[in-house]
Amino acid sequence: MLPTPKKFKIVAAAAEGSHKLTAFDNALLDAGIGNVNLVRISSILPPSAQQDQDLELPPGSLVPTAYGSIVCEEPGTKIAAAVGIGFSSDTFGVIMEYSGQCGKAEAEAKIASMLKDAFENRGIPLVKTEIRAVEHTVEQTGCAFAAVALWY
Repeated sequence: MLPTPKKFKIVAAAAEGSHKLTAFDNALLDAGIGNVNLVRISSILPPSAQQDQDLELPPGSLVPTAYGSIVCEEPGTKIAAAVGIGFSSDTFGVIMEYSGQCGKAEAEAKIASMLKDAFENRGIPLVKTEIRAVEHTVEQTGCAFAAVALWY
């Protein structure tokens, strides 16, 4: 059985690269989670997890991560990625991710709407939200990335 993560950090960054994968990698580096292996997860924040924005992740570790990202090779295109956490008063949280060809404000609005829906669908009161987003205008090959990284 895998342990339940006890910490998390929310990040968002954008970067350019010479290739799609290096643009993605550079965005991860700018977000501070480029030297770990992301294990993509669905969207539930454990009830006891505490936010730690100074969280140092050991290089090479497997890190459960909910994320949204977009890579684009069309110069002049605006791209954005956002992630948000909805918190209840006494139980688990819900994480939502989004990315697309839009601005930061539109990405944040989509996350806020998805979090509202997620809590309504569960019949749980939404107490607060925390959203991180980034937008980027592509120069050559750009990436926008937003994530919630969980740790033990």
